[in-house]
Amino acid sequence: DGMNVLFIVVDDLRPILGCYGDKLVKSPNIDQLAAQSMVFSNAYAQQAVCAPSRVSFLTGRRPDTTRLYDFYSYWRVHAGNYSSMPQYFKENGYVTLSVGKVFHPGVSSNYSDDYPYSWSIPPFHPSAERYENDKTCRGKDGKLYANLVCPVNVTEMPGGTLPDIQSTEEAVRLLNIMKTNRQKFFLAVGYHKPHIPLRYPQEFLKLYPLENITLAPDPWVPKKLPSVAYNPWTDIRQRDDVEALNVSFPYGPLPDDFQRQIRQSYYAAVSYLDVQVGLLLNALDNVGLSNNTIVVFTADHGWSLGEHGEWAKYSNFDVATRVPLMFYVPGMTTFPVSQGARVFPYLDPFSHIGGSAPQGQSEKVVELVSVFPTLAELAGLQVPPACPETSFGVVLCTEGTSIVRYFNVSEEKVEEGKEGCDDADRCFNEEPVAFSQYPRPADTPQWNSDKPKLKDIRIMGYSVRTTDCRYTVWVQFDPSNFSADFEHVHAGELYMMETDPNQDYNIYNNTSHGWLL
Repeated sequence: DGMNVLFIVVDDLRPILGCYGDKLVKSPNIDQLAAQSMVFSNAYAQQAVCAPSRVSFLTGRRPDTTRLYDFYSYWRVHAGNYSSMPQYFKENGYVTLSVGKVFHPGVSSNYSDDYPYSWSIPPFHPSAERYENDKTCRGKDGKLYANLVCPVNVTEMPGGTLPDIQSTEEAVRLLNIMKTNRQKFFLAVGYHKPHIPLRYPQEFLKLYPLENITLAPDPWVPKKLPSVAYNPWTDIRQRDDVEALNVSFPYGPLPDDFQRQIRQSYYAAVSYLDVQVGLLLNALDNVGLSNNTIVVFTADHGWSLGEHGEWAKYSNFDVATRVPLMFYVPGMTTFPVSQGARVFPYLDPFSHIGGSAPQGQSEKVVELVSVFPTLAELAGLQVPPACPETSFGVVLCTEGTSIVRYFNVSEEKVEEGKEGCDDADRCFNEEPVAFSQYPRPADTPQWNSDKPKLKDIRIMGYSVRTTDCRYTVWVQFDPSNFSADFEHVHAGELYMMETDPNQDYNIYNNTSHGWLL
């Protein structure tokens, strides 16, 4: 009880990390955190786009309850005055601090990152953020471009820095202040990379020689993929380097060599992120707070790297919805260390060799909407109650469920619990599922298919991920009253994980699977 919270959220990070079994990536600092954490290998976002996902997990409500499927409404005005996770901690005596991208900036957080409701002081945004989409990428001709693939010399950047470097510096500064004033704190740090543009210090390319980079295992558009399910990656098409390739819309594949360059730069951006996380956790050691601070590490959603012929997020596939999720809880996921011992020594990805396995790993299917109640329970606060079916008028409740019950539980024990189980609800809970959803403006890919505005949404793809399968139905949706008509199904998808882990062979129309549906 009474522990501090360091909540790290990353933009567009799929679980390509050493601790998730990726053999190519260099992520020693995040792996070191994982080695002392409870790691969830099947965690899913509720919508694979920034603002809806963040508002969902920061309020503990699903997109149908926040009514945010795009970037253009503030939940407190358009849905209900729901308490957020940082607000709950603030109301329980914590100093709450926001650094970088935590809430999605703009209308969806009232142009204030939900200050003063969620935060004790105004949130910090790095000054270098404003140059993110400027022409700062030097081309082969020596000119500057606004590219997708953008390794840079940091000394040449405006201000001689990058946003995530500034966010780390500010978070470290705040940790030093919190050490001296001895108040409980909830510090949220939001990192931008590997969000596009893939702009990072160029030395990280050295970690990933191009000849070691493969294409996605399934770089083609699956034959039986319904056209409504496809996301045409319009945002990357607008970058100078992609635009120059003159790729046909919506399916035209990118040239293989350029696909490899995107994948290479995504990996490089992940290693750059790992350095920031390493410096931040090392600072937690330096101020002597690693022993009484819970650390959460996650992302708002994943990012396709050429799988299914798709790039970016904006879909219901695992590559877009699956995220890393880990909880470091001193004395629970790790033995308490003696005062002054290092828990998180900084590891240099350029020289560090050897991986570290997660302390505890759960393959249970879990959802980001469950982070709020989980963190409340871990911090010794009262867990917000489960929401009633309709909860627009309920200020504090959660549509997730605390997953603390999966900590330190060997899988066998849970299996045994299935025997003689008379409470149907509890039985169902033993086989957890994750729900995600994605809106579309039409049955075929349009220029606004990736990010339709609320008024243009006509179809909602509701997706459920179980241990065994991913099942999605694309149904008629009316944005004027936020209603989905499950009698009017436009298309469906069904992938069996055991035989089709990459979700390439849609068997929705194979009637032999009717029993399963």
